[in-house]
Amino acid sequence: MTATPDATRRRRSTVEVKESLRDLRNQLSLLNHQVSAHLALKDVDLDCLELIGRHGPLSPSALARRAGLHPATMTGILDRLQKGGWIVRERDPEAADRRAVAVRAVRGRNAELFRLYAGMNTAMDDLCAGYSEEELALIAGFLRRATSAGNAATGDLANG
Repeated sequence: MTATPDATRRRRSTVEVKESLRDLRNQLSLLNHQVSAHLALKDVDLDCLELIGRHGPLSPSALARRAGLHPATMTGILDRLQKGGWIVRERDPEAADRRAVAVRAVRGRNAELFRLYAGMNTAMDDLCAGYSEEELALIAGFLRRATSAGNAATGDLANG
C-alpha cells in the first residue's frame, strides 16, 4: 500500500521537528559548555545550579533525583558549587530530621550567569517577537509536552 501525499508530508514534517530538536539540544549543550568554561564549572555543575535556581531550595537527595545522579556524585558537585560561592547549604527548618540540609543558590551570583546568557536571551526575545501570542502559546505547549516525553523516556531507561 502506498502512502498518501498527506501522510508522506506529515512524516517528513515530524522528522524535521525531531531533527530540529536534536540540533537545538546540541546547540544549547555547546552554549552551556561555553558558559561552564567561563565560570570554571563542570557542565554537570551548571546543570545542577540551574535546577537549584529553578526549584530550590532542595535537599541534596531531591536534587540528585531531579538531576538523575547518584547521591555520592551530588556531594562532589555541591562541594564544588559551595567552594565557588554559588550555593549555600543550610539546615532545613521544615525537616523532621534536624540534620537535614537544604541547598540554595546564592542570589548575588546571578549577574554573572545573566551576562553570559545575555546574547541568547536577546536572540530569543527577538525570535519570539515575530510570533503572535497564540503561536507562542502553541510553541510553549509543544515544548512542555516534548519535555514531558523526554522525562518519561529518561525514567524508562533509568528503571529498565
